[in-house]
Amino acid sequence: MRRQQQAARLRELSWFKSSYSGPEGGDCVEVAQTPAAVHVRDSKDRRGPVLSVSSTQWAVFVQRLAR
Repeated sequence: MRRQQQAARLRELSWFKSSYSGPEGGDCVEVAQTPAAVHVRDSKDRRGPVLSVSSTQWAVFVQRLAR
């Protein structure tokens, strides 16, 4: 039951796609943020797996991408 509760909470988050995503979908990810973590999922498989990382880890990831 615990896994189902966690999945339900993740579905309730405010997910958003990049502004670079086209209207056809394509290869896109969606991101949702909470105070403690950032969650990433495949926009084409919204009930699929979710990668969750701490807000600090996400900030480091984004900074390195910007270089």
